[in-house]
Amino acid sequence: MARRGIGTDQKIAVLGAAVLLLGALSLVALNQGARFGPKQATPAERALSQVKAQMGPGAEVRYLETGKRRAVCGYAGIAGQKPAVAFVSRPNRILMGDDPLGAEFAEMKAQFCPGFNPARPTAKASVTTTVQG
Repeated sequence: MARRGIGTDQKIAVLGAAVLLLGALSLVALNQGARFGPKQATPAERALSQVKAQMGPGAEVRYLETGKRRAVCGYAGIAGQKPAVAFVSRPNRILMGDDPLGAEFAEMKAQFCPGFNPARPTAKASVTTTVQG
């Protein structure tokens, strides 16, 4: 008795059609706004998490200003305390105004937030930004 079944050529054709179908479905999903992978944090959320990692869990972002190329600049401090410090936040790095790398902070500020004034804010400028997360 001869064994009958799906031949190799037929298997390749079926798998090829399945790949094309999945590719077409992926393109349709992307065109309708589907996102595959983790959700990107907003610049405010990213800055808050960086500030908390740098200053501790009681830290808060008090003022934010959008900079160039996904950077944000602002002021941060410890909740309940008056002093605030300037910072420049980029996707993979944050530098604080009181950091020992003062020249590097000034360079990052000039490059990414040229209009930002890193002088300590007055009481009026200390606007607290609340970020869920």
